[in-house]
Amino acid sequence: MSARLLPLPIRRCLRYGGLQSQLGHDISQHVALKPYFRGFEQSRRFHDTQTSILPDRSTAAIAPTDYRKPTTGLLSYLPHSWVPYAELTRLDKPAGTYYLFFPCLFSTLMAASYTHAPPLAVLETSVLFLTGAFIMRGAGCTINDLWDKNLDPYVARTRLRPIARRAITPFKALTFTGFQLLSGLLLLLQFPTSCLFYGVPSLLLVATYPLAKRVTHYPQFVLGLAFSWGAFMGFPALGVDLLSDPTAAKAVMALYSSCISWTVLYDMIYAHMDIKDDAKVGIKSIALRHAADTKAVLSGLAAVQTGLLVTAGWMIGASPVFFISTTASTVATLGLMIWKVKLKEVSNCWWWFKYGAWFTGGGISLGLLTEYRTQVSHKEAVTQTPPSALKELVLGYRTGTWPAALTTWSVSSKETSRLTKS
Repeated sequence: MSARLLPLPIRRCLRYGGLQSQLGHDISQHVALKPYFRGFEQSRRFHDTQTSILPDRSTAAIAPTDYRKPTTGLLSYLPHSWVPYAELTRLDKPAGTYYLFFPCLFSTLMAASYTHAPPLAVLETSVLFLTGAFIMRGAGCTINDLWDKNLDPYVARTRLRPIARRAITPFKALTFTGFQLLSGLLLLLQFPTSCLFYGVPSLLLVATYPLAKRVTHYPQFVLGLAFSWGAFMGFPALGVDLLSDPTAAKAVMALYSSCISWTVLYDMIYAHMDIKDDAKVGIKSIALRHAADTKAVLSGLAAVQTGLLVTAGWMIGASPVFFISTTASTVATLGLMIWKVKLKEVSNCWWWFKYGAWFTGGGISLGLLTEYRTQVSHKEAVTQTPPSALKELVLGYRTGTWPAALTTWSVSSKETSRLTKS
């Protein structure tokens, strides 16, 4: 035991009296000194307990040497100097881009059904949203790594990230973030002007999510607010003013809330991959807070998501096609994932997180696309002039039998009116 760790009265005894040699036995057993040693042992045990959960900073602070440049996949074809920036944007892990894109796609397809937008406009809008999702997801990852630069070196899954392994300095990462945000702004300007007012506020959520992990066990909710923001964008992108159209606004709020539930659900599974390391370094998550009843929470989130999605469809007057296809795919894919995922296996959690985007997001998108096609077909049916009645009317005019042809035309017009009202 180092003399510097002993209480001050004991150090004085040792310095001036040579008490150990005089007593001839362990001074910690001396009656007069027992209280000092007892308090010291309690303090030492408490200190050991607290520091045992912290990472070994003596080794983790050193830049890792076991990193190897990828030899397969897209990153293997990039120049060596580009690889850290590609890794910073998670170019090799596009699942996050898909999760950011799907709320935009849901909103676009729902708005297309609501407005009967031309297919080409829907396609162009979707492509722009996909590009924006790629750019902004990369910016969000860079911001996250900047906030976590002092935590990532101590988490097994993140210790080889570019900033954590010192392949990129924080200043370079910050400069890179500026270029990403500028690119996102230029892309946002390709949409109607109203989209600019809806899109810019989301940056605040993107920047604050990493901080939420330090103050609350529910940072996934903050992530849901950010990742689901695209639900607001589809309607104004197709020319719908949410401020003057209360029906569309209510549908958007229901869709936005549904996407938040979905985000919390899949990120709760994702958080289970780091649950042990998060506990050590003090990062909070919903996975830690509800580790004992995770699947019950996941089931509740799935029910909320499905219910809100149905509400959004009901708000815009969707047909039975929407409720059958979209609801069935959501319940089936989420139910299968919650049942099959093995929360204590990192690789299994990653597999369901990676492919769950396509299972659930793809199913909802397919249902919305089917609904859009149904609505467009219905509009064409009720607005198109009946060709047989028009032909009979022209022929009757030429032959002098136009009264009978006019009767046929009147019947067809009444049928068209009935279909329009239905």
